[in-house]
Amino acid sequence: VPLQTVQDGRQFLKYIDPHLGVPLPERDYGGNCLIYDPGNATDPFHNIWDKLDGFVPAHFFGWYLKTLMIRDWWMCMIISVMFEFLEYSLEHQLPNFSECWWDHWIMDVILCNGLGIYCGMKTLSWLSLKTYKWQGLWNIPTYKGKMKRIVFQFTPYSWVKFEWKPASSLRRWLAVCGIIFVFLLAELNTFYLKFVLWMPPEHYLVLLRLVFFVNVGGVAMREIYDFMDDPKFHKKLGQQAWLVAAITATEFLIVVKYDPYTLTLSLPFYITQCWILGIILVLTWTAWRFFIRDITLRYKEIRRQKQEHRHERDKCLSNGDGHSALLEEPNGSKLRERKL
Repeated sequence: VPLQTVQDGRQFLKYIDPHLGVPLPERDYGGNCLIYDPGNATDPFHNIWDKLDGFVPAHFFGWYLKTLMIRDWWMCMIISVMFEFLEYSLEHQLPNFSECWWDHWIMDVILCNGLGIYCGMKTLSWLSLKTYKWQGLWNIPTYKGKMKRIVFQFTPYSWVKFEWKPASSLRRWLAVCGIIFVFLLAELNTFYLKFVLWMPPEHYLVLLRLVFFVNVGGVAMREIYDFMDDPKFHKKLGQQAWLVAAITATEFLIVVKYDPYTLTLSLPFYITQCWILGIILVLTWTAWRFFIRDITLRYKEIRRQKQEHRHERDKCLSNGDGHSALLEEPNGSKLRERKL
C-alpha cells in the first residue's frame, strides 16, 4: 500500500493555495483546424484567434530564455522540433497536446519558438560585444548607474559563446544527446505534473518552477560546457548540473508514482513505428560517423602512405641502377663544352 496517493498530493497543495486540488477542465486545441472557416460568416478566422491566448507570449519568452541558456541555434531548433513530435506522440495521454498542424509548426515552431530563438541569439551577440565594468557600487556617481549595477549583479560576469560541436567526437555527441534528452524530459514534466496534480497552467507555482529552472539551468549548462570543453581542468561535473538532473528525475518519478496509468497507455502502432525508425536512423548515423567512417578514413590513409612509400622506393631504385646517370651525362658534357 503506498504511503501517499495522488489525492494526498493534490490535497497537500491546498496548504499552499486553497484554490488548488480541483479537477481541471480539459481543453482540446485540435478540433476544427480550418484556418479560414467559411461556415462562420461573422469571423471566418475565429480558429486563429481562439489559439492566440496567453501561451503565445509564454512560448516566445520561454524560448528566449532557453536560448540564453543553450546559446546554440542548432540545439535550440532540434529541441523545439523534437518537442512537437513528442506532442504528436503523446496526445493520447494528455488531451492538451492535441493541436492543429498549423498550431504545431507555424505558430509554435516558426513564430513563437523561432522568434524567441532569433531574439535570444541576437541578444547573445550583443552581450558578447559588451564591455562590463564591475566597479564598486558606492564608486558609481549617479543613482541610475547604481541601479544598473544592482541589476547587472544578477547577470553572468561574462558571456561565453558555446560551440558544442556534437559531431567532433563520440563523447561530445553522447553528451549533446543527453542534454537534449534532459531538456525534453523537463518540458514533459511540466505538462504531466500539471495534469496529475490538477494545477492550472497560469498558476504562479508553475511560473516559479520555470523561473527556478532558468536560473539553475543556466549555471548547469555553463558547467556542462566547461566540463566538455576542458575535461582536464574540470575533472568533475558541476554541482548545479547534478542538481538539475536530480530534480528532473525526481519530477518524473513523482508522475510515475501518482499516475502510472496515464504513462502506461500504449502508443499507437504508427507512432511506435516512427520512433523505432528514428532511433534506428540515429544509431546508424552514430555508428557510421564515429566507427565506420573513422575506420574507412584510417584505411585510406594507410593505403595512401603505402603508395607513397612504394613510389619513393621505385624512384630510389631507378636512380640507383645507372639509367638516370647515363641520361644526365650528355647534358653535362654539353654544358662543359659551352663553358670551354
